[in-house]
Amino acid sequence: MMRLIILSLLLPLLLPAENWPQWRGPSEDGISSETNVAVRWSADSDNIAWKAPLKGQGTSTPIVWGDRLFVTSQLGDGPLTEGARDFEDTSAPKSTGSGAGTRFLVQAFARADGRLLWEKSFAAGEHLPGVHIKHNLASPSCVSDAERVYAWFGTGLVVALTHEGEVVWTRNLAEQDSFDIRWGHGSSPSLYGESLLLLVDHPGESYLLAVDKHSGKDLWRTERGTKKRSYTTPLVVRRDGGDQLIVNTNDHLEALDPRDGKLLWQVGEPNRVPVTTPVYHDGTLYSSRGYNSGPYMAIGFDGGGEQPELKWRVPTGAPYVSSLLYYRGLIFMASERGIAGAVDAQTGKNVWKRRLDGVFSASPLAADGKVYFLAESGKTYVVEASREFEIIAENDLGERTLASPAVSDGTLFVRTDEHLFAIGR
Repeated sequence: MMRLIILSLLLPLLLPAENWPQWRGPSEDGISSETNVAVRWSADSDNIAWKAPLKGQGTSTPIVWGDRLFVTSQLGDGPLTEGARDFEDTSAPKSTGSGAGTRFLVQAFARADGRLLWEKSFAAGEHLPGVHIKHNLASPSCVSDAERVYAWFGTGLVVALTHEGEVVWTRNLAEQDSFDIRWGHGSSPSLYGESLLLLVDHPGESYLLAVDKHSGKDLWRTERGTKKRSYTTPLVVRRDGGDQLIVNTNDHLEALDPRDGKLLWQVGEPNRVPVTTPVYHDGTLYSSRGYNSGPYMAIGFDGGGEQPELKWRVPTGAPYVSSLLYYRGLIFMASERGIAGAVDAQTGKNVWKRRLDGVFSASPLAADGKVYFLAESGKTYVVEASREFEIIAENDLGERTLASPAVSDGTLFVRTDEHLFAIGR
C-alpha cells in the first residue's frame, strides 16, 4: 500500500512533458493539457526562468520536442511590399534592405536553461520577395517528429535536420515554380504519416505538395489553379470516418484527402486574404475566413467525404490574422483592432466582448482553465475561460511579440523580436 501511495505522489514528476511539435501545439488547436502554467510575470520577475537572445527576425512559433526548442529566424533585411502597412503598430521596425547577404537560421535551445545547442545557417538567395512590415521570410513555424525537425522559409527553401543539427536534406520549391505571394509566404508545414505537407496557394501556379519526410522527394502533388492567395497552415483532422486536410483558401474552406490530395468538399463564399487556420472539436470545424473583420462559422461533418453542414455563421467581426480558439464550449478570439471576445460554440451567439489595450497577431492559447491573449506590445492578458469576463493578470515583457506562444513541461515559451523567453518553471 505504501508503495502505491509513493508512486501516486511521484507520478506527476515521472510523466513526460508534453511536446509542442508544431504551430498551435500537439492537436493543432492552441490548447495545452498541462497544469500549473504561469499566470503572472514581468520582464524581470522571478517567473522568468530564462531568456535567450535571438540573432535575427522572425514571427515563427518556437516548437518543443523533448529537451529542446527549435526556432527559425532571418538574418538581414529584405524588401517590403508596397502598401504593406495595414494595422501598423508603432513598435514595428521601419528599416528595409535589398536582401543582399540575407541568411536563414534554424536554432536549437535547451529547454531547461535556454543554452544555444546548435544553429544552422542557409543562404536566402539573391532576389528576395517583398514582405509585409509585420512579416518576414522566417514566418512559417517548424514542425517536428521524434527524429527530425523541418523548416520552411519564404523563398521556398525547405530543410530537414536531425535534432542534433545535422542536415538530412534540402530543396527549394522556387527552382520548379515561381514562389512569390504578396506580403510574403506564411503557411507552415504539416506532418502526416510519412509525408511533409506544403501548401503553396500563390497567385501563380498553386498546389498542395506532399514530400517524403525522409528524403524530400515528391510523393504527390495536387494542382490548385491560379490566382490563389492564402497564408493559412493546413489543419489535419483525424477522424474515424477518414482523415481530412482542411485549407482556408480565398475561394472556399476546403477539405482534401491527406493521403493523395484529392478534393473532398468545399464550403463558403470567396473571401480575400485568408490567414487564419481553423480548429476542430468533436465533429465540428470552427473557422474565420480572414481579411478585415470577416465572417466566422461552425461547420459540422461526421461522416466520410460528404458535403458538410453549416451550423451557424456570423457575417463579420472575426480576427484578420489571429486564429480562433475552441475551449470548454466557447470560441475565443482577439483581433488586430484590440477586440477580444467569446462566443457560444453551439450557437455562435456573443457571450462577452471587450476592448483590450493592444493589437493582436498571435493566436490565443488555452491552458488549465485560462486563456492567454498576447498583444504585439509584449503584454499578455490572462483571462478565465468562462462565460463571465474576468482578467486574472496583465503581464508585460516590453518587447514586440507577433509569434504565438508554446507550452511544455508547465513552462510558457514566448518569442519576441529580441528574445526567447521561458516563463514558469
